[in-house]
Amino acid sequence: MKKSTIFILIGMSALSLGACNNTGKKAKEAAEVTAGETTIQAAPQPAFDPATLPENPVFELKTTEGSMIIRLYGETPLHRDNFVKLASERFYDNILFHRVINGFMIQCGDPESRTAAQGQRLGSGGPGYTVPAEFVPTLVHKKGAIAAARTGDAVNPEKASSGSQFYIVHNETACRQLDGNYTVFGEVLEGLDIIDKIATVQTGPADRPVQDVRIISILPVL
Repeated sequence: MKKSTIFILIGMSALSLGACNNTGKKAKEAAEVTAGETTIQAAPQPAFDPATLPENPVFELKTTEGSMIIRLYGETPLHRDNFVKLASERFYDNILFHRVINGFMIQCGDPESRTAAQGQRLGSGGPGYTVPAEFVPTLVHKKGAIAAARTGDAVNPEKASSGSQFYIVHNETACRQLDGNYTVFGEVLEGLDIIDKIATVQTGPADRPVQDVRIISILPVL
């Protein structure tokens, strides 16, 4: 599949969702194989083969607060293929929902969050690339919509998406003004209650949950 960050600006307020021109940490460190005095870095095995998935693949997004079943859209192939690639590499495993705003959205995908200390400011990590925008008028910010994070228009006039950071809509009324400005590339089919559960956790500075909420795994539902 093809490859292809999040500041959201809303009226008078700005929701910082991460500048993504910094190269993020790798999703998994390569396994070490020691032979005598030589250490060889072996590439990790993929969790699944992206080539075996359908045009609109379905995944279980398992979190510490419960699981959601999500579907990616064939109408946004660059974002779909990039997400599938990262999931197959287990890039998202153990990553935090590092920014949560009740009545708006829940955001994740910063690889630097995996080992972040309490109070550490997050939102700038990524895989080191962006994905071109794919705006589809019929794909809107409804509850459960999955959309790509990105940096703001001042530094990103083409509205290119983060290579890894994404958010899930909690309240569609608050998020619909983002239609046509942030790429919506999937939706939650089952587990809307898990969005509610995550969205209502206690948060601290920079909207980071006080108690870590993590992605455990993202694997295809076959």
